Amino acid sequence: MEKHEQWTSKIGFILAAAGSAIGLGAIWKFPYMAGTNGGAIFFLLFLILTIFIGAPILIAEFIIGRASQKDAVSSFKMLVPKTNWYLLGYMGVIVSFILLSFYSVVGGWILSYLWRSITGSLSGLTNEQYGNLFNSIIANPYEVLIVQFLFMLLTIFVVQGGIQQGIEKASKYMMPALFILFLILVGRSLTLEGASKGVEFLLKPDFSRITADTILLALGQSFFALSVGILVMVTYASYLSKKESIGRSAFTIVGLNIFISLLAGLVIFPSVFAFGFEPGAGPGLVFVVLPAVFNEMVFGGLFLFIFLLLLLFATLTSAFSILEIVVAALVKDENKKRKQTTWVSGILVFLVGIPSALSFGILSDVKIFNKSIFDFADFLTTNLGLPIGALFISLFVGYKLPRKLVKTELENGTRGIGFLFDIWYFSIRFLVPTAIFLIFMNSLGWI
Repeated sequence: MEKHEQWTSKIGFILAAAGSAIGLGAIWKFPYMAGTNGGAIFFLLFLILTIFIGAPILIAEFIIGRASQKDAVSSFKMLVPKTNWYLLGYMGVIVSFILLSFYSVVGGWILSYLWRSITGSLSGLTNEQYGNLFNSIIANPYEVLIVQFLFMLLTIFVVQGGIQQGIEKASKYMMPALFILFLILVGRSLTLEGASKGVEFLLKPDFSRITADTILLALGQSFFALSVGILVMVTYASYLSKKESIGRSAFTIVGLNIFISLLAGLVIFPSVFAFGFEPGAGPGLVFVVLPAVFNEMVFGGLFLFIFLLLLLFATLTSAFSILEIVVAALVKDENKKRKQTTWVSGILVFLVGIPSALSFGILSDVKIFNKSIFDFADFLTTNLGLPIGALFISLFVGYKLPRKLVKTELENGTRGIGFLFDIWYFSIRFLVPTAIFLIFMNSLGWI
C-alpha cells in the first residue's frame, strides 16, 4: 500500500475545498433562488443557516476524513469496523456519480455559451431570441453531447494528476482568478445607473416574506452550496495534515462560500434592476436573462465573457471534487491505478449523463415520475441523496464515533476550543438532524 497523499499546504486545501463548494450552487442556483424567494430575506436566512447548520455538517465530514485518512468507503470501515456504516460511503460514491452525470451537462452548456461569447454570436439579440437560443442549444443532441464530453475531458485531465499535481495545482490558479473576475464584474455592475435597487433587493430584508418554505429552501441551498452530504469533504479532509485546524479551515470555507454568494448577487441583481428585468426568472436567469442584461451594457460582450469564464472555473472546481470521490474510493491509495481509473470513471460518468443531456431534445417525452430525466437525476441527488447523506453523517459523528475521538480531531491544530466544542456537539446531535429531517420532508412534499 502506497503512502496516502496529502495537500502540500493549508491554503491548497482551503482553495480546493472552497472550489468544491463554490460551484453552480453559489453562482447559478443562489441568485435564482434568492430572486424567486424574496431576495434579501432569503440571503439572510441562507447566511444564518449556513453558519449554524451547514458549517457543523462540514466540520463533521472533515472529522471523518481526517481521523481515518481514508476514502469515503474505507473511512467508515476503519473507524467502525464490522458494522454496516461503510454503506453510507458507497451511497456517497453512487450519488456523486449520478450528480456529476447531470452536473456535466450544465458544464457543457457553459462551454457552449463561452464559445458563442468568443465568436460574438451572443451579441445584439432580442430578449425573446436569447430565450429561443437557450432552448435551441439544450435541444440540439449533437451540441449538448460534444460540449458535455469536452467538460468531462477537462475534469478528467485535472483529476488524473492526483491531489497535489492535479486538483490542488489547478485550484491555486483558478480560485484567485475567480475572485479577480468577480471583483471586476461587481465593480461594473455597481456603477450602472439604477443599480441601487438591485443592492436594496439583495441586502434590505422584507421580514413579511418569511415563510416555512423560504426557510426550508434556504437550508437546502446551504447544503447544496457547501457540498455536504455526499462525502466530498470526507474525501478532501482525508488528505489533510493532523497539524491543521479543522474548525478554522471549515469556517474559512464557509466564509468564502457566503462571500461568493454575495458577490454573485451583487453582479446579477444590480444589473437586472438597472435594465428593468425581473429578478424572479428562475433557473434561466444566468443563461437567458444575463446575456440580455450584458447586451445592454457598454463592452457588454467582454463582461459576459468574463462572467462565463468565471462560471466555468467554479463549475470545474466542483466537478474535480465530485469525480475525486469516485476515483479515491476505487484507487484506495494505489496511485499507479489513478490515471486509468480516472479515465474509466470519467467516461462512464459521461455515458450515464447522455440521457440527461438529451432530456430537453430527443428524449423530452421520456418521463420518470412525471419528471424529465435531467430533473429526475437532480431530484434524486439534491432532494434525496444529499439530505439523507447529511442526516446519517450527523448521526454517525454525533452518536457512533466516541466523543473523545471527535474532540481530539477538533483540537488538533487548535489551541483549546473549550465551550465551542460543546455548542457544536449539541448542534450536530440535535439541531442538525432536526433541520435535515424538515428539509427531507419538504422535498417530498409532506410538509
